[in-house]
Amino acid sequence: MNVKLVDELYEMYRHKLTGDEEDIDMLAFAFLEEMNREDLLGLLHEMDKQELNNLMGLYLIESLKGKFAREEYGSHRPQSFHSRDIH
Repeated sequence: MNVKLVDELYEMYRHKLTGDEEDIDMLAFAFLEEMNREDLLGLLHEMDKQELNNLMGLYLIESLKGKFAREEYGSHRPQSFHSRDIH
């Protein structure tokens, strides 16, 4: 998000929320729920290159973390009988 938007949200909620991760998640998702596609695209158009890079970087990092975590979790499942080498 652009700095102005983050500053506005911070000022609006800094005395109402504790600032812990759960509060921040709730605030971010509540904000996004109120936005439509055009609103979000408008915010993207207002961002400079560094803000867009930061946004895409966070998205890629979190998406890759999730994908690796799911893959790792899946690799620890017991194998089925058919794939075992029983000889």
